[in-house]
Amino acid sequence: MVVSGFSRVHAVIYLLLVILSSLAVNAAPQPATSAADVARNLQRKYEQVRDFSADFEHAYVGGILNKKVTERGTLLVKKPGMMRWTYTSPEKKEFVSDGRKLYSYVPEDKQVIVSTVPSADEASSPALFLAGKGNILRDFTSSLTTVPDLSASDVGLKLVPTKPQREYDWIVLVLDRASLQIRRLVTTDSQGGTSTFVFTRLRENVGLPDKAFAFTIPRGVDVITDGSRSR
Repeated sequence: MVVSGFSRVHAVIYLLLVILSSLAVNAAPQPATSAADVARNLQRKYEQVRDFSADFEHAYVGGILNKKVTERGTLLVKKPGMMRWTYTSPEKKEFVSDGRKLYSYVPEDKQVIVSTVPSADEASSPALFLAGKGNILRDFTSSLTTVPDLSASDVGLKLVPTKPQREYDWIVLVLDRASLQIRRLVTTDSQGGTSTFVFTRLRENVGLPDKAFAFTIPRGVDVITDGSRSR
């Protein structure tokens, strides 16, 4: 069973691309002392990144019973506009963008949802980052914040979009204060559910090939494209 709706999942994916594309650089910035410093350093890093890979753990808490579900997998991202989220446990599923189309595939559902990557003039600020055209300083208002279990070596940064978004109100990052290495990312959806992502084995500018983002629709599945269904 998919933990969340298709549109909410892709909203979170866009948000993560905003942040991960910003953080995936080895060179450490000068320690940041203000939200403006952190945001400025994130933008500088973002502009240097071509591609990256990581392992992730995604914990989602929501629903009527406030149930918690934890999932794990791997992530590949390449500018402009390519990504591959492969969930490996407890359920297999994939979210893939080849730069033109977005594919959502859950083998258990025997269904693939296909949508078009938004153009720059149609996209929300997270989607602009997916296309490699976003700007943290322009698209978000930042402030320092506190979160549970925040250590002295970490800093919490809250990002609020300058233009209202349907899928989210804000995101909070927990970063290493000196290097800005990401530790946690937390976002809340419109239904009150909370997603927390933890990333490990982050590797940047590894030369990922375009073919790593090709998606082949499996035989025998339902295909939903722009609201129409086919097999």
